[in-house]
Formats: sequence, structure tokens, C-alpha cells
Amino acid sequence: MDLATMPKVELHLHLDCSLSYRVVEQLRPGITGQDYRDRFIAPFPSKNLNEYIDTASHGIELMQDRTGLQAVTLDLFDQLVQDQVIYTEIRFAPLEHIRQGMSPESVIEAVLEAMETAQTQSGIQAGLILCTLRHYTAKQSMQTAQLVIKYHDKGVVAFDIASDEAHYPVDNHVQAFQIVREAGIPCTAHAGEARGPESVWETLQDFQPQRLGHGVRSIEDPSLMRYLKEHRIFLEVCPTSNIQTQVFPSMADHPVNELFRYGIPLCINTDGRTLSDTTLTREYQLIHETFGWSMDDFFQSNKDAIEAAFLPETAKTELLARFISQSGSL
Repeated sequence: MDLATMPKVELHLHLDCSLSYRVVEQLRPGITGQDYRDRFIAPFPSKNLNEYIDTASHGIELMQDRTGLQAVTLDLFDQLVQDQVIYTEIRFAPLEHIRQGMSPESVIEAVLEAMETAQTQSGIQAGLILCTLRHYTAKQSMQTAQLVIKYHDKGVVAFDIASDEAHYPVDNHVQAFQIVREAGIPCTAHAGEARGPESVWETLQDFQPQRLGHGVRSIEDPSLMRYLKEHRIFLEVCPTSNIQTQVFPSMADHPVNELFRYGIPLCINTDGRTLSDTTLTREYQLIHETFGWSMDDFFQSNKDAIEAAFLPETAKTELLARFISQSGSL
């Protein structure tokens, strides 16, 4: 199985968690390889999700101006080329990048401009997802939602909520999701990672997302499993990240295979490439080695990812044709 050359779709990818040593050295000259590993790669295992997330602060520090934002974006596409990714959705929280005086609009425009350049150079199609964060106020969430609406026809494809699921309820964010939905824009939401099925149910009820970031603890509730399958709620699964944050003790204990065999649509993702020190090819190899997935399984998962992508139907049809064409020689 040549998983390295297989065309891939990645839908759950955090921009500020995916800085290579090359781009960090460019933005912070003199940093050593060891310093980079100590600061930018999260401990394995991390004590919890918060320790994992906190590691991203070092990347965010380097992304407070146009130069940093664009360098990190272009660098990420170089990583995606190595992984044979043909379509990706990249996410970040723009309000985390205004500490040195940039407006949220200028932050988003800098990233979108770099993405446009990178797509032309690489041939990779991409969309941008804007995140609110669990600890944000209702005002901050609403501001992010309004930015999603403002830039929806300029490269932003969806709205997401990320960060500390375990300690912050959904209350501050319900209205933000509502205005995005009313604008006809799709949503995804992190849930079923740091908390169990009750968090997934709450997220589905209050945010009504088409997809779930992670969602893997849905395995604990058979009725939730049936609901996800029946309603084709797509899961963005990030296996190494889940082991690293101790959601599950080992890859063999991860429910990705059980979820997939049950018929819940899902795809494999890296989450934070640098935080988890991984690539998409490596994630595929781990799933193959642990659960025996065949090329047909990965093919199906990627087809499901294309169906779940936040794209117009005509663009999905074209992307599927490209994926099938590039898969044909494998």
C-alpha cells in the first residue's frame, strides 16, 4: 500500500498548530531545533487537552502581523503538498491574532491572500474556517460569526467552535451559530473530545452543525451512534491528537475503526501537525497498521470527506472526479 502517494482530503487542520521548524526559524532566527521541539510540539502524552492547546500559544505569538500570518500559511501548504493533499479546510480563530494592533479583518485578509497564492502555486484547493473559542464572551463569538458572514464569498467556508470543551458551556455561542445558519453558511463544532456524549448531544441541539470536530466519544452512547449514522453527521477524526490528550490510552483503543465500520461518515486528520508531530500520511499508516484499513477503506473515507466538504455541489463533483482520477494509478 502506497499511502504516501494517495491523494488525500484533510478537513480538520489548525493553522496556528502547524508551524514547521523552517517557518519558525524564518520568523525567529536563531531558534535551535531543540528549542523548537520544546516549545512548539506538545508533550506526548499531554496532561490533558488544555496542556496540548496551551502549546499553540508559541505559534500564535509568531502570527501577530501580516508577515507571520502569511509565512505560516504558505508553509502549511508546502507541508500539504508533501502529503499529497488535494483539498483542505484550514481553521483558526482570528481574534487570537490582534494583539499587536491588526484588525480582525486584516488578519483574515492576510491569510486569505496567502491561501490564494498557495492554491495557485500548489494546485491544492482550500477553504478557510473561522473559529470562536469556548472561553470567548458572547460578544466575541458574535464578532467572529459576523466575520464568517462578511468573508463567506471571499474564501471563508464555515464557522467552528474550538478550545476548552470541558469547562465552558455552549451558552455564550448559541446566538452566533444561529446567525451563521440563518445566513445559509455551514458549521462544524468541536465536541466529544474532552467531554462525552452529553457534550455531543448539547452541541447538536444548540449549534446544529453539519460536522463534528472529533466526536469520537460518541462511541459511549449507542443512541447517539444511531443518530449520527441516520443523519449523516460527519466526524473529523484526529487519532494521534486523541491519544496525545489522553482521550484514549492507545491507538488500539481508539474507536475510529468501530465508528467507520458502523457506517458513520468520517475522515482522518492531523489536527495540529506540529503539536502532534505528525503528517496525514503518518496518520493513515497508523490506522492501516492498527486496524488493517485497506486502500478501499481510505478511498471511501476520502469520498465521504469530499461529500462533507464545505463546497458547492458542482465543486464537490469536480473534486471527486479529480480524486478518482489521481487515485486510478495506485
